[in-house]
Amino acid sequence: MKKILLALILLFSFQLSVAQNQNEKLSVTFTNETLENVIKKIESASSYKFYFDPTWINSNKDLISGTYTDVKIEDLLNKILSKTDLNFIVLQKKVILTLNSTIHDDLPSNYFVDAPIETPSNNLNQTENPVFYQQYDSLNSYSVTKKASVIFIGKENKDSAKRNFAVSGTIKNEETGKPEANIFIKVRGKNISTSSDPDGKYTLQLPRGINVIEIKSLSHKEVVRTLMVYDDGTFNVDINEKSNQLDEVVVKKKGQKTTETAISGLVSIDIEGIKNVPLILGERDILKVATTFPGIKTTGEGSAGFSVRGGKEDQNLILLDNAVLYNPQHFLGFFSAINPYTAKKADIYKGSIPADFGGRLSSVFDITTKNGNPEKFSGEGAIGPITSNLTLSMPIEKNKSSIIVGGRATYSDWILKALDNEDLKNSQASFYDGIIKYNNAINSNNNLEATAYYSHDKFSLGTDSIYKYSNRLASLKWDHTFNKKSKSALIFTNSEYKFNIDYDSVDPNAFEFGYKVNESQLQYKLSYQLTPKHTLSYGLASKLYNISPGYQHPTKPEATLISTDIEKERALESALYLADSYKLNDKWLIDLGLRYSFYASLGEANVNSYMPGVPLSDETVTGTTHYKKNEVVKTYGGLEPRFAARYFITEDFSVKAGYDMTRQYIHLLSSNVTQSPTDTWKLSDSNVAPQSAQQVSLGLFKNLKDEEYEISLEGYYKKMKNILDYKVGAQLLLNENVETELLQGEGKAYGVELLLKKTTGRLNGWIGYTYSRTLIKLDSQFSSETVNNGNFFPANFDKPHDLSAILNYKFTRRYSLSTNFLYQTGRPITYPIGTFQYGNAEYTLYSDRNAYRIPDYIRLDIGVNIEGNHKIKKLAHSFWNISIYNVLGRNNPYSIYFVTEPDGKIKGYKTSIFSIPVPSITYNFKF
Repeated sequence: MKKILLALILLFSFQLSVAQNQNEKLSVTFTNETLENVIKKIESASSYKFYFDPTWINSNKDLISGTYTDVKIEDLLNKILSKTDLNFIVLQKKVILTLNSTIHDDLPSNYFVDAPIETPSNNLNQTENPVFYQQYDSLNSYSVTKKASVIFIGKENKDSAKRNFAVSGTIKNEETGKPEANIFIKVRGKNISTSSDPDGKYTLQLPRGINVIEIKSLSHKEVVRTLMVYDDGTFNVDINEKSNQLDEVVVKKKGQKTTETAISGLVSIDIEGIKNVPLILGERDILKVATTFPGIKTTGEGSAGFSVRGGKEDQNLILLDNAVLYNPQHFLGFFSAINPYTAKKADIYKGSIPADFGGRLSSVFDITTKNGNPEKFSGEGAIGPITSNLTLSMPIEKNKSSIIVGGRATYSDWILKALDNEDLKNSQASFYDGIIKYNNAINSNNNLEATAYYSHDKFSLGTDSIYKYSNRLASLKWDHTFNKKSKSALIFTNSEYKFNIDYDSVDPNAFEFGYKVNESQLQYKLSYQLTPKHTLSYGLASKLYNISPGYQHPTKPEATLISTDIEKERALESALYLADSYKLNDKWLIDLGLRYSFYASLGEANVNSYMPGVPLSDETVTGTTHYKKNEVVKTYGGLEPRFAARYFITEDFSVKAGYDMTRQYIHLLSSNVTQSPTDTWKLSDSNVAPQSAQQVSLGLFKNLKDEEYEISLEGYYKKMKNILDYKVGAQLLLNENVETELLQGEGKAYGVELLLKKTTGRLNGWIGYTYSRTLIKLDSQFSSETVNNGNFFPANFDKPHDLSAILNYKFTRRYSLSTNFLYQTGRPITYPIGTFQYGNAEYTLYSDRNAYRIPDYIRLDIGVNIEGNHKIKKLAHSFWNISIYNVLGRNNPYSIYFVTEPDGKIKGYKTSIFSIPVPSITYNFKF
């Protein structure tokens, strides 16, 4: 009896002790403490002891602050460990920490027995049954894998009711540290897969428990990882290229194939692949390669500007990291001002323009630069006969922030001075450009990008005038992820283009002339995924224009030239947009967009009023109205609907249709046939209306032979209103009443575009053909404002037939041959057709405007490409390009002009840019 009583007393004392331990309350304060110090403070303030692996504690960098009064140990630990992957269990006065997993009190009966563990349930998603992973035991044959091979995602929560979790990350090249796009990711044994986007990012929805992930690519070694998923988390992967495959292989995911998207009229430039396209003087040129695709043309060889589906040069919105690039050309159009070694991707929208783009009628050139290498220092560059290029990339904070710097310069002056021609010896022609981009992956939900770009040209060709022009732009972008369905981007950009002419000679009227356009824009873009088949995108944007139309100042005291400053122009352009991408079923995909743009011309300004019923001229001005700074002078605006749809006829054969309406409030003033660096821009105001256009398109898209070939056939029709043109002999520079020199009419363009593209195999490349027409009509009640009797006539860039063939044949992995063949109908021109007498004077009689054409343009270029050896570990990987531009030596006309000789006869002369074959050799390197 005494023994039983003693046992009862001891049991009661033990239970009372346990109850007292469980009721123990803590009062502690932490101020920016590490987790290790927090644990030490808890141990000092209580009777609890902690047990854990120190590496788990040291890996946690977040500092902890807070004041806790009379709290239980469980409540305190739940607070301080909430943002870590650590779990805990309290056994009497012992606190045992675990990484990711929890220790359960409902372990299976054989958990500590030397026998395999039975799966508690076939359904791992059932939250009432915890997931167990068998520990590695070298003494037992049934141990199937090591614990180290399992990667834990998130922290286990026994009370969580969630069945699936979002696992996201970035796939990078282990050697270069650069993101890898289009890498296929699959969950073994489950119908779950995705592909990495252009930034290497991906997201998978994985069930709770063990998931075996397979990462595959034709050009990379396969990676298999086992994930234990407890919660949402991050899983980054480094992959290696296969040793026997160094050429770039693009693995397209569903939704990125040409046949599967709703967008028609989209050209995506393979930045890496353009190194095999032979161009003038061996230069890689994104924009020159773009003109080899159907629907994109230049006015002439070496000319700046582009015509896209019948649009004028100023109707193209050229963006570099979201900022407008007003003049994308170096040296009057011979070279592109965009550095190909820093460019990541280039998408050109000829039709189905997304609703978030606006401000131009015909196209969008959306060019994005690379991010720096966040892993290690790397670089790339080239040395050519005219220019050299160097790009460097380096991490700022490893795996988090990076910077990329690219620079390019020409050294053509010494070549000019070495020539026998005295005029050319006294000439100069040089340019350079530089770009720097900073990227910071702040955390999994926030990313910051900042870009700065500058380019400068200076030339003087045998004259006393020195021409200078430059581009400057900056952009800042903050990407934020609210959750797995909702994302946003806040973007600020500033762009400036200016040119100067310095005329310096013995003439006392030496002068300097200048012009500048500047714009600043703020955009906020959002997207929300309603369902996997239904995504909304919406946002707003506003930009402020500032234009200095020109000044002319004498540079010598004795000058008789009057100093002139044209009044500045200002305007505000804003827009709202909403777009919806909806997959109705496996066959139908629809993109709907609605954009509303609003434009206000602003003061300070003096606006002329003109006499009604007569042509605008200096003599018909009836008065001038003064507007104060920021006072609204004139407003315009309207809806711009966008529509695109795709229908699958078969699995790899689709038909697409699209409709776009666009408005443009800024206009390029150019009386030249081709775009010139000294062309100026004019804002819409009371006397100059904005341009508008509507385009409909229909296309067939087909993949052939397991997607080895792509073929597309697209047709379009476009109508344009208020297209700008000019009176004969128009004075556009330094004209205070420039609206008196302008004409506004209507235009129409239509065409058919055929593209055949081969992406794999020894022979690859593309063949493109376009038949198109572009016609303009300038009709008015006044004869001085009417051209060709008010009938439609061909535009300067109307070239009905356009054929290009870009082909590359690989003899081996290191040696290949490339060809570039171009044929274009000659552009329109106005010829003198006779003379007539009037008032005892003889005058030249010209044909209707653009009634004739210059000879057709034909050119063949050939290049030999030599890759360096494919050893993985070497100082630098090299690539040689030996090319010949215009192999046929064809004397293609650039322009034709007419001169009245002393005997009174009119003679025509033809000018050419490159009338002989031009060889070049370029050395490219990458490290």
